[in-house]
Amino acid sequence: MTDNIPLQPVRPKKRHDSKHKSGCCPWLRCCGNGEFRPRTVWLGHPEKREQRYPSNVVDNQKYNIFTFLPGVLFNQFKYFFNLYFLLLACSQFVPELRLGALYTYWVPLGFVLIITIIREAVEEIRCSMRDKEVNSQIYSKLSTRGTVKVKSSGIQVGDIIFVEKNQRVPADMIFLRTSERNGSCFLRTDQLDGETDWKLRLPVSCTQRLPTAGDLLQIRSYVYAEEPNIDIHSFVGTFTREDGDPPVNESLSIENTLWASTVIASGTIVGVVIYTGKELRSVMNTSNPRNKIGLFDLEVNCLTKILFGALIVVSLVMVALQHFAGRWYLQIFRFLLLFSNIIPISLRVNLDMGKMVYSWMIRKDSKIPGTVVKASTIPEQLGRISYLLTDKTGTLTQNEMVFRRLHLGTVAYGMDSMDEVQSHVFSAYTQPLHEPPTTRSLLSTKVRKTISSRVHEAVKAIALCHNVTPVYESNGVTDQAEAEQHYEDSCRVYQASSPDEVALVQWTESVGLTLVGRDLSSVHLRTPGGQILNFTILQIFPFTYESKRMGIIVRDESTGEITFYMKGADVVMAGIVQYNDWLEEECGNMAREGLRVLVVAKKSLSEEQYQDFEARYTQAKLSVHDRSLKVATVIESLEMEMELLCLTGVEDQLQADVRPTLETLRNAGIKVWMLTGDKLETATCTAKNAHIVTRTQDIHIFRPVTTRGEAHLELNAFRRKHDCALVISGDSLEVCLKFYEYEFMELACQCPAVICCRVAPTQKAQIVRLLQERTGKLTCAVGDGGNDVSMIQEADCGVGVEGKEGKQASLAADFSVTQFKHLGRLLMVHGRNSYKRSAALSQFVIHRSLCISTMQAVFSSVFYFASVPLYQGFLIIGYSTIYTMFPVFSLVLDKDVKSEVAMLYPELYKDLLKGRPLSFKTFLIWVLISIYQGSIIMYGALLLFESEFVHIVAISFTSLILTELLMVALTIQTWHWLMIVAELLSLACYIASLVFLHEFIDIYFITTLSFLWKVTVITLISCLPLYILKYLRRKFSPPSYSKLTS
Repeated sequence: MTDNIPLQPVRPKKRHDSKHKSGCCPWLRCCGNGEFRPRTVWLGHPEKREQRYPSNVVDNQKYNIFTFLPGVLFNQFKYFFNLYFLLLACSQFVPELRLGALYTYWVPLGFVLIITIIREAVEEIRCSMRDKEVNSQIYSKLSTRGTVKVKSSGIQVGDIIFVEKNQRVPADMIFLRTSERNGSCFLRTDQLDGETDWKLRLPVSCTQRLPTAGDLLQIRSYVYAEEPNIDIHSFVGTFTREDGDPPVNESLSIENTLWASTVIASGTIVGVVIYTGKELRSVMNTSNPRNKIGLFDLEVNCLTKILFGALIVVSLVMVALQHFAGRWYLQIFRFLLLFSNIIPISLRVNLDMGKMVYSWMIRKDSKIPGTVVKASTIPEQLGRISYLLTDKTGTLTQNEMVFRRLHLGTVAYGMDSMDEVQSHVFSAYTQPLHEPPTTRSLLSTKVRKTISSRVHEAVKAIALCHNVTPVYESNGVTDQAEAEQHYEDSCRVYQASSPDEVALVQWTESVGLTLVGRDLSSVHLRTPGGQILNFTILQIFPFTYESKRMGIIVRDESTGEITFYMKGADVVMAGIVQYNDWLEEECGNMAREGLRVLVVAKKSLSEEQYQDFEARYTQAKLSVHDRSLKVATVIESLEMEMELLCLTGVEDQLQADVRPTLETLRNAGIKVWMLTGDKLETATCTAKNAHIVTRTQDIHIFRPVTTRGEAHLELNAFRRKHDCALVISGDSLEVCLKFYEYEFMELACQCPAVICCRVAPTQKAQIVRLLQERTGKLTCAVGDGGNDVSMIQEADCGVGVEGKEGKQASLAADFSVTQFKHLGRLLMVHGRNSYKRSAALSQFVIHRSLCISTMQAVFSSVFYFASVPLYQGFLIIGYSTIYTMFPVFSLVLDKDVKSEVAMLYPELYKDLLKGRPLSFKTFLIWVLISIYQGSIIMYGALLLFESEFVHIVAISFTSLILTELLMVALTIQTWHWLMIVAELLSLACYIASLVFLHEFIDIYFITTLSFLWKVTVITLISCLPLYILKYLRRKFSPPSYSKLTS
């Protein structure tokens, strides 16, 4: 719908819509086929195939046993900093560049790599086990030797396969036979399209009529199938039986298919395989979602590049101060190695482990049960969201439909007057004996009868025009067969692909006309008096998003009358029904009340009219080229001058706590945009109801525009409005973005709220992309259905709500929640904490590395710019691991305010949108602190040592460890018992390890009083001024949250 809109991509993270092709075509070329082709598949004869087809093996692994190690190592070293550390470690094999023991460089690098390899290996093993489980599933195959067992991975195109109830369909098949009496089967498709409702599938009528399944091998028949493609909602093919007299030709459509990854919900079915492996619809629709890189990670990357620049500058300065004497180029390399600590190798590991802790905390939060973290790499993004884009149905609303209104034009029935409808339906089916009426009573009876018959016609139309199937289940007292036979009310559940339809059928049951049975060819209704009405289904035209309507042609068995019923959205039905003066006005009124409106109409057909239609319809369905267009043309010939029966209004209620959650988000500085496929009036009503638009705000409804001139005038009219919410339809949005993309986005971003209605899934993703490009701010998309997946994957943070529409959105999302209200806590508490903690952790790890690098620089400059390391061997490794790792990492448990306070004062979240916790200013402050502390410790040790060089090492290293532990204590805002344990454990580890460090540290010297007072003085001078500064800052310029913690 919006593919022709020119976009100027700014971000480097775009994906291409042709990804499914690139995944399959190279594979096909190696099989000798450059492109997908239609095929003829002979039933039960895979050997007759005319081309090579892929094997039916499911393989989701990234690597195999040979490519695993090279692949993992390549993915690690394609990043500059990992490659940099590898080159550093390799340089130690060159004698002129060696600075100490090899393990000082190889152990940290090896540790990082081993953790990565183990993580990848675990994921690969899990993936392999899942694939093996699917590939090893056993199915029954019909062959000349009878029924044989075959593994899922051994299934070929042309095989005839049996699939039992509750079993997964192993490959894309054409439905040939079913064991069900009604000659159809139900399919669960939630793993394919995300919809939880069952789908009805029909077998090929020619093969269903055969006496036994074994006869399938006795007939000469084949299926002609279109080339494999990604459209799961359509199929074009034909079934031909050659040995019939005359030969049988049947058209095949989506109703005759069983796609892989769906599950049989009723009976045992037999099907012939037409697509396998990489040609399956489900595989072609699986795209690897882009790997989202958080803004926080990009900022840290930027800081490490600055540090790399500093490393080169310091090395050059050191060589310059030697006046480039001798082999100065070798000296540059030695200094680069010597100061390599400026870039901390542990930064990436610390941040990754921190993300795992945040993800664990989100999962374990009892206030938001059922929340799942799918992308553990971006929890910090949740703390900086500026725009929230939400779906309406099922996300803000419950997707639980309740029938509210029946409107007949002259009279309307609400919830309080349903008993009147009930009495009208009752009187229509019971005809009591009348007294001879007077003239006046005859007139009033006639009027009453007119209303009564109109109500009855409307209710009957609603009870017949749908795709709902009543299913009977045993309830412990009555078994299934008995319940089905007696139409037991307590055992009946309705299955349909739309909750609206179930609500309508439940309502007709409540007013007396009950849907009790349905199969492929008939519908059975029960009247208030218990009489069963039988109708034969002649044709059914299912609802599609393009047509926005569904129709059914039925024959009443008792009278033989043929009637065409249709229901659909008012925009399409207005042109189909006979002229009337109330439809548009009443649809608008009902939509303003937040009701979903359907228009119901009928048309009586004579036998001749129907026979003529059926002949044209069958002919159109058999054509292979432009089938859908020809079929639509034939159906449209019927859809003229239909009699308008009624309007139905169904309400979708708001989810729990939607209003306070949106209020919280608005107070946190987050702008909320609602993107929905629903109509303008319903969307506006829901927006007011949910308080996306506050009562004091005006609403500007963007007039429908189709040309550049109209869009220009309407944008100018909108520009004059201030503090005004915008409501715009998908068609107008497309025109505006085509001609005035920059101007429109500039105006829309200034609005307090934007509601886009009638938008396609591709448009939702496009709006997210434009917001990211135009504002540079972070976006969060929330949705619950398959139509929200593209928007969720495009946003910086995708949140899926597990709703009535299935799990497709939550499977594709970065974070999955069970209710919309959990979003408030996810952002205000977990997002805020994750961002603040990671900012503190990253800056502290950098500070830890800069301190030791400053000491090395001071040491080298004092000793005539010699490229000699200050600390060697275990000291340099132990410093960033066992001596300081636990206290520094314990910063991931720190928090400035309690979670209840963060929820109560969402304004605290607004502060983070400026990115202050990690900025060039805070980075510079930490650099200055590092230089100050490193210099004090090193100069203090040089001034206070007396005799041996080894005493410098002892004094400076001990002071450095104590300084780091005290700085962690200074940074912490709320103490956790694990933080205290980490501090004491690290100190204990250092004291205990002194026994083993006699080659670096004089054991006898560290037990003297001289050592103790020198270390104490140096540590106090390095830390005390910072403690004083912190106290003064808290007193005279306290942060915003400090008032709330006191």
